[in-house]
Amino acid sequence: MSSEWAQKRFWKLAEVTQEPKGFSVKLDGRALKTPAKAALIVPSRVMAESIAAEWNAQTDKIDPGTMPVTRSANAAIDKVATQHSEVADLLAEYGGSDLLCYRATSPQELIERQAENWDPLLDWSANVLAAPLESVSGVMHMAQNETSLANLRNRVHALDNFQLAAFHDLVSLSGSLVLGFAALLDFRPIDELWQLSRIDETWQEEQWGVDEEAQMMASQKYHAFIHAYKFAKMLY
Repeated sequence: MSSEWAQKRFWKLAEVTQEPKGFSVKLDGRALKTPAKAALIVPSRVMAESIAAEWNAQTDKIDPGTMPVTRSANAAIDKVATQHSEVADLLAEYGGSDLLCYRATSPQELIERQAENWDPLLDWSANVLAAPLESVSGVMHMAQNETSLANLRNRVHALDNFQLAAFHDLVSLSGSLVLGFAALLDFRPIDELWQLSRIDETWQEEQWGVDEEAQMMASQKYHAFIHAYKFAKMLY
C-alpha cells in the first residue's frame, strides 16, 4: 500500500463513470482500485466526484493526507465489507457503556451541565431508537436493558458497508453510540454533537486552562468526526 501511495502523479485527468453497481473513478480511463486491489465502486455520484476531485488536486506525489474521501471509501471496501459483522458488533458494544450514561459525582455545576445536555439525547434514544438507557453517577459499570441493547445492535448491523465505515468514526471518536446515531439522523447540528461529546474536557479546560498538546489532538479528532459525518451524507 505504501509503495502505491508513494507514486508520483501519472495521470492527467480523474473522471467519474457510472457502473452497474454504482460509480467509479478513472484516471485517464483506467479504473481506480483500492489498496487491496478491489474495484473502487462507490454508491453515489457525489462521493465519486469528491474522490475524483481529490485525485485531480494531487501535484507531484500522491498525498493520502489530502484524500480523506478516497481513504474512507477504501476502508469501506477493503476493511468493513470483509468483516461487517465484527465491526458492527464492536460498535454495538458501546451501547452498554455509552459516554452519556456515566455522570460526574461532583462538582454540582458539572453534574447539572451533563444532565442538561445529555438527558435530551437519552430521551431521543428512547423515543426514536426504541432504546431507553439509564444514567448512573460514577464510573462503575451498570447493566443496561437487554431489549434496548438489542435494538441498538440491530440498527448498527442494518447499516451498509459505507455507512458503517463512517459510523465507526462517529462512535469511536465521540465514545457514544447514541451520539453516532444522532449524527447519522441529524438530531442536532454536527458541531453541537461534537461539543456534547466533550463536556467533561471542556469543563477541565475551564478550570485548569487549555493544554496545547491536548488541544491539537482534539482538533484532529474534531476534523475526523466532521469528515465521517460528511462522508455518510454523501451516500444519500
